[in-house]
Amino acid sequence: MSNYELAVVVSAKLEDEEREAKVNKVKSLVEKFGGTITNVDEAGKKKLAYEIQKMNEGYYYFIEFETDNTDAPSQLGSQLRITDGVIRFMCVRP
Repeated sequence: MSNYELAVVVSAKLEDEEREAKVNKVKSLVEKFGGTITNVDEAGKKKLAYEIQKMNEGYYYFIEFETDNTDAPSQLGSQLRITDGVIRFMCVRP
């Protein structure tokens, strides 16, 4: 099993329920591609280093997961690119 950490920045313009729905969708995508979530950290609302899509703030989430599927990060990336409300994401092996 390989360990990965997925950092996701969600739009600050979303309501609390919508934001939780987006995070739950990301979690379900991780599980869909064969991952087992080990930890989820909500870092909260933070100022972005630069303006993205006319936004200066976003909610940061860090999702740690394990998987045997070596294609999981690329599959997650292709799905997260087209997910509304997700401003930025990055998946790395710690």
